Amino acid sequence: MNLRGKSNRCDNGTEFKNKEMNQFYEVKGIMRQYSVARTPQQNGVAERRNKTLIKAARNMLADSKLPTTFWVKAVNTVCYVQNRVLVTKPHNKTTYELFHGRTPAISFLRLFGCPVTILNTIDHLGKFDGKADEGFFVGYSLNTQ
Repeated sequence: MNLRGKSNRCDNGTEFKNKEMNQFYEVKGIMRQYSVARTPQQNGVAERRNKTLIKAARNMLADSKLPTTFWVKAVNTVCYVQNRVLVTKPHNKTTYELFHGRTPAISFLRLFGCPVTILNTIDHLGKFDGKADEGFFVGYSLNTQ
């Protein structure tokens, strides 16, 4: 299955209109289209995806009772999880399966904001000092399966 993009539509944000992105698109042979300013309707698929991610992240933050300062972590976690569990049409596979050719491992997934205990291997602790720190789960490492 050939999954290479041939064109990309994006808004006029500076994160898309810069020297690095120009070089990337040129090297990859991808044609770029820019939507007209203040017309999200022209970029409907991406706008809908963003709306879905934000809504899920807002719900996760509310459920976890973590402050909104964790919104970036929540959005990244939603994206990470949805890429591994939501099946896309017409392939009947997850986004992860389409890119990696295998079913993702999901048994390690945890609830955003759940309490965690982290083994402290960095600080030099005394013999009777606690070797763990308490915290809250706020996302997955990019090196995670």
